[in-house]
Amino acid sequence: MLTGKQKRYLRSLAHHLNPIFQVGKGGVNDHLIRHIAEAIEVRELMKVSVLNNCMDDPREIADELARGAEAEVVQVIGKTIVLYKESRDHKTIELPR
Repeated sequence: MLTGKQKRYLRSLAHHLNPIFQVGKGGVNDHLIRHIAEAIEVRELMKVSVLNNCMDDPREIADELARGAEAEVVQVIGKTIVLYKESRDHKTIELPR
């Protein structure tokens, strides 16, 4: 579980990132979750964009992606989701206490 201070720090790091994945009208599926889980293991921090043609709520999508990829939701702002998961092999982000 991330603290408020850690979330603020991660949001500052994610500010300059571009979304890697997009959730469209098909919504969330196992294929998308698998790809996000693989990518977040390497990157630790990523943005996911929810397209306008997706009728699902971005917060629900964020929760579903986080559960599937065993990650944590850092922020949902508008239609952009920021996810974080500490990497086992490629650890680069040092969280504040």
